[in-house]
Amino acid sequence: MSAEKTASPTAQSLAEAAQAAGAKGLPPVHLWNPPFCGDLDMRIVRDGTWFYQGTPIGRPALVKLFSTILKREGDDYFLVTPVEKVGIQVDDAPFVAVDFNRKGDALVFEDNVGNTFPAGPDHPIRVERDAKTGEPAPYVLVRTNLEALIDRKSFYRL
Repeated sequence: MSAEKTASPTAQSLAEAAQAAGAKGLPPVHLWNPPFCGDLDMRIVRDGTWFYQGTPIGRPALVKLFSTILKREGDDYFLVTPVEKVGIQVDDAPFVAVDFNRKGDALVFEDNVGNTFPAGPDHPIRVERDAKTGEPAPYVLVRTNLEALIDRKSFYRL
């Protein structure tokens, strides 16, 4: 008797689903709760570089696409579509705030994938200190449960 084998999600299948779901802005990942399909060999390192199977993803448009289907639950990160959910590794924060500008009284941040957002009640800034070194690590909320590490030059400008 043969059992039907379900194909494991791939980066390609996730990219296609993200592209279809995000045709009109950010996909509603907060509404999606598909079954967990396992872990994908994908990792976001502290400087915001995305890796797939140990190799940096060199296409910025693909990284931006994947970032739109990123979801955090507790301390775990997932790429989700309406029908699948795969775990990925995130070393620190999934985004890096690479710059900001003052617009009136607001500070408008830009992250490494092109999101822009004003710091404030919906996008608070917080600073953690390393327990051993005392070094500050500043973060700003990009969207629900997803933060950007504020890069050093921007932190010093603040």
